[in-house]
Amino acid sequence: MAEKTTRRDFVKTSVAAAGAAAIYHTNVHARVLGANDRINIGCIGLGGRGSGDMRWAMDVGKTTRPAQVVAVCDVYRKRLNRAKEFSQAELATLDYREVIARKDVDAVIIATPDHWHAPIAIEAMKAGKDVYCEKPMTRTVEEAKRFYETAKATNRVVQIGSQTTSSDQWWKARKAIEDGMIGQLLMSQGSYHRNSTKGEWNWDIDKNAGPDAKGDDYIDWKMWLGSAPKRNFDADRFFCFRKYWDYSGGIATDLFYHVVAPLNICWGEAQFPHKVMASGGIYVFKDGREVPDTFHLVAEFPKGHSLVLSSSMANAQHIPGLIRGHEGTIVMVPGGQFESRVDRITVTPERIAKEAFVGKWGKEVVEIPTEKREDHMENFLRCVKTREKTVLDALTAYKAMTTIGMSVQSYREGRVLYFNEAAQRVTDKPAEVMQAKS
Repeated sequence: MAEKTTRRDFVKTSVAAAGAAAIYHTNVHARVLGANDRINIGCIGLGGRGSGDMRWAMDVGKTTRPAQVVAVCDVYRKRLNRAKEFSQAELATLDYREVIARKDVDAVIIATPDHWHAPIAIEAMKAGKDVYCEKPMTRTVEEAKRFYETAKATNRVVQIGSQTTSSDQWWKARKAIEDGMIGQLLMSQGSYHRNSTKGEWNWDIDKNAGPDAKGDDYIDWKMWLGSAPKRNFDADRFFCFRKYWDYSGGIATDLFYHVVAPLNICWGEAQFPHKVMASGGIYVFKDGREVPDTFHLVAEFPKGHSLVLSSSMANAQHIPGLIRGHEGTIVMVPGGQFESRVDRITVTPERIAKEAFVGKWGKEVVEIPTEKREDHMENFLRCVKTREKTVLDALTAYKAMTTIGMSVQSYREGRVLYFNEAAQRVTDKPAEVMQAKS
């Protein structure tokens, strides 16, 4: 294929592929894996996170879950060639469609910028591939809905790459809530704070790289843009894409997904929000970025509890990750870093419930040890074989993404938003008001 994909060819080929898959309504390329078969993986997006995922899959594939990387793809030839050399993959391509078209590829790992997650994942699932997709699930709520619906229709195994959800503390908190240790659920709290001299997402830029460069420095900019607004090449947008709304939701999609996804596990049943609002601003890093360096989210859920999250990229002090109930509190992350693994969670009763709590659990403060679980990639590769549900499956991920996506929309539009679960859509009025009008 030609190195420089034209926009017309890109759209035409993508539509044709999606249309063909929709007509068949089957996993047209899905291999039936035997007990001793290796899982063949295609890696799409090979920046820092994607390269790490590729190496991780290869490590797991050589040990507990037989797998191998057979195809790699990136629009930046330097990254592509490095991945090809490391993985010894049979196929190295600038065009993700070549990976999806391979009949021997069983699963794809997607680690592209956020605006490409849904289109690639949907095409892959329609072609019979299982999907490990880096967080966030998608860039928007509507994309997450289509992602989930496709996963359900095609019966593909999906794992969203918020690796912390494979840690045990969330599952221990879930059991504590189910056992009634904190009574009625009231509020979950968390944060994600960082600080740096350069400002978050100001990653190193290769000044020699671009669409007019030769050899290793070549970037297929038109392919990278995809459905995003057409622009002339901008190295900052390519290398530091999380600073721009066209490709990312900033703090919410990059970092809050690591908080909202595990909390949905804690709650026992993943939940769509009822009401979401957000605030914040660019207070420190006035470097041309569009996304805020400080961001706060408040969400309410139909079952009668709230979520409160805070963040800043200009101050690194976390708030402990905890869940409040009417009768007690669970602290899952005392240091506040939701990606950290802890050796125990702590449950403490409220004064009004202390006597009954001690009578049932034997002490005023109960420490529940956590256990080692299989890691996120191992869980995905096992489920590719067994067809079981993964730790962070498509439905749980969609519900988490709804809260995240609504917070971005709320911030950008400056208004409170609601989710109509029956209609599966975001609205500007509560569902009961919408129903009354209809």
